[in-house]
Amino acid sequence: MRTHAQAVVIGGGVIGCSILYHLAKLGWRDVVLLERDELTSGSTWHAAANIHGLHDSTNISRIQHYTMGLYKELEQETGQGCGVFQPGSLYLAQTEAREHQLRLQAAKAKLYGMNFSEVDRDEAERLHPLVNFDGIRCIMWEPEGGNVDPSGVTHAYAAGARAMGAEIVRFCPVTGTEQQADGTWIVRTEQGDIATPWVVNAAGLWGREVAAMAGLALPLQPTEHQYFVTETIAEIAALDRRLPSVADRDGEYYLRQEGKGLLVGAYEKDMRFWAEDGTPQGFGHELFADDLERIEDNMMRAIDRVPVVGTAGVKRVINGPMIWSPDANVLFGPVPELRGYFCCNGIIPGFSQSGGMGLLAAQWIIEGETQYDMFAWDMARFGDWADKAFTKARVRDQYANRFKIHFPNEERSAGRPARTRPVYGMQGQMGAVFGLNAGWEHPLWFADAPGAQDTEGFTRQNWWGPVGTECRMLRERAGIIDISNFAKYRCKGAGAEAWLNAVFANRMPTVVGRSCLTPLIGKRGGIAGDFTVTRLGADEFWVIGSGMAERYHQRFFRAVPLPDGTSFESMTEAMCGFNVAGPRSRALLQRLTNAALETVDFPFMRSQWIELAGVQVLALRVSFTGDLGWELHCRAQDQAQLYAALIDAGKDMGAGPVGSRALMSLRIEKGYGSWGREYSPEYWPQEVALERLCKMDKTFLNSDALAKTLAQPARERLVLLALDAADTDASQADATGGEPIFRDGQGIGRVTSGAYGYWVGMSLALGYVKDAGAGDQVDVMVLGRPHRATILEAPPFDPDGTRLRA
Repeated sequence: MRTHAQAVVIGGGVIGCSILYHLAKLGWRDVVLLERDELTSGSTWHAAANIHGLHDSTNISRIQHYTMGLYKELEQETGQGCGVFQPGSLYLAQTEAREHQLRLQAAKAKLYGMNFSEVDRDEAERLHPLVNFDGIRCIMWEPEGGNVDPSGVTHAYAAGARAMGAEIVRFCPVTGTEQQADGTWIVRTEQGDIATPWVVNAAGLWGREVAAMAGLALPLQPTEHQYFVTETIAEIAALDRRLPSVADRDGEYYLRQEGKGLLVGAYEKDMRFWAEDGTPQGFGHELFADDLERIEDNMMRAIDRVPVVGTAGVKRVINGPMIWSPDANVLFGPVPELRGYFCCNGIIPGFSQSGGMGLLAAQWIIEGETQYDMFAWDMARFGDWADKAFTKARVRDQYANRFKIHFPNEERSAGRPARTRPVYGMQGQMGAVFGLNAGWEHPLWFADAPGAQDTEGFTRQNWWGPVGTECRMLRERAGIIDISNFAKYRCKGAGAEAWLNAVFANRMPTVVGRSCLTPLIGKRGGIAGDFTVTRLGADEFWVIGSGMAERYHQRFFRAVPLPDGTSFESMTEAMCGFNVAGPRSRALLQRLTNAALETVDFPFMRSQWIELAGVQVLALRVSFTGDLGWELHCRAQDQAQLYAALIDAGKDMGAGPVGSRALMSLRIEKGYGSWGREYSPEYWPQEVALERLCKMDKTFLNSDALAKTLAQPARERLVLLALDAADTDASQADATGGEPIFRDGQGIGRVTSGAYGYWVGMSLALGYVKDAGAGDQVDVMVLGRPHRATILEAPPFDPDGTRLRA
């Protein structure tokens, strides 16, 4: 066994072997995989191993399509069979909502050149004569869908990795991972130690235990999961072809051919946790006792849809463990607080994603960034707030609702509240309906009375009207928005200005009280973040960024060493904030302060410490609404006093609380982008009109990569679209993000954000397009169907910024 390696992968399941293979494929041949038992031990060996390409997330769809195509290439490359069966998959919609989901996926498939389209009942019955299609509203067909052999795939990755020089050591449990003073690691085993700059935790069911060796607590929880395989079914034995799989997610089961019978699996409501206090070290290829009664309801729905299931005998039952994250997505990426420690844990659809997951892991480790924006997978989306109780509650919900549609703007209640601010109770009494952002509860919208809840769907829901009321109130008078979940930082010390200039692309303000907007640049020259930086004093700055990306951004901040005597600390928990905006916001605030707020005294993009209702606040003359307004930041212990004063001061002028759904509408009326939607490492500054904020006459983080991207023409550009009122009103739906954009039948882009603009009376969408510009007519595929839209030359609200600077 080697004593030194470029990376050590812990875990010999399908994911660990894929990461090892891709590290070698991208040029790192001095890599080692350590497996405590035999390859495929844990949850890999007993997986149903279904493969499919389409996902609600476009980037995950890309990854799954890469994976599906890779298996046959692996067979040719290694000579190891992967047991690839691709008879196709039929996707069934029993409800209107599922039909919307499938039609939107079909539109995305057309945009990205993926094979997924609608078939009629006659064709579906020809493809799968054993299915009863009564009550089905819509049927989609994916010709490449199917399944693989778990052991074959894993050994193919392993064979390919070995052929390129990688080493695999079986029956070699890891006993410790110890970080050294220089940031590198010693991986300890009974067979010897390995020194490495990178530890990759792909330990599957033992991901928690391996993480604990490095002092990490990962939000993971195993469950039991059952499927069964029938005896031979005569109708299948008589066929000369393999039947396609059936994805009847409204029925909450999955079904495919296995041998001459059928494999049926379910995610039942009466789920079972396993190994809550730790996965047993001796566990390997064991299974749990059968418990088919728990999936009886799911089985009966499968029998209704495919009646031969009910007459076939059960050949075997597989009841084995799976390990879940709180949102059923992988915990993926380098740990922000630990140099050289990479996680890839909590994978559920492993055989649909293994290839893409391995490729992206290798890219991140070797090149410093993935080719796609994968924040949906980034382990940094969770923090310490995702404790054991939260994790169990969310895993229970994810398991029991595995096939439930993830609707736009959906907020699931399991495990909440995790983190609250002092005004949480007050807002609840005012009718706030809350959402979750980085663990924090924050108001989405305000109902007439406490206790209201969101309804869910792809069309306009119960909050659509109240959000409009909030928007009009703010535009006509004033509104008070809780912005406490923005990430807030303080940088202080003699080296503060130099350090911030070395981190951010824009030049830091040199005058006390001035603010600037600045991008943060990623390894490939894209936009890793957007921030507002304010100079508070000679050696002190206030930095505001995306709240959900706070842990993600730590990786960038840690990449530039802080000068001696300079500090950079998060103030997100210690400080809260409100945005008071609208044409009467100045009058509202003036009631509570003696500070002069007129533009001559307090211009746009300036800041001051002022006293407001007896509370010291940092007031910034900015507003994400695009209207006249101030951001007010105060100590957490003063939040309730400040909020009560603001609400009381606004009552007689018709001002009141506004939630984040209204803020979404207001910022889109102004054409403002948002991190994670319009801004991500995939997009270049010149594609979003941020290149003017990149000062290339100085050196900053990843400025070399940015110089290369700025030297190239924009691949596409961010535009604002107005959808035809007749189309949107008829469908009672607005774009929300992800909808493809077509022109004359050709795909030219996709929506990144969408909302109804209540003040301007337009259904609006921000999106990226290529070879199109202002005035062009396009089709936006809302609900998967074409809705006419026009690319606007300027935002419909205050295009000249008159109100913003009033």
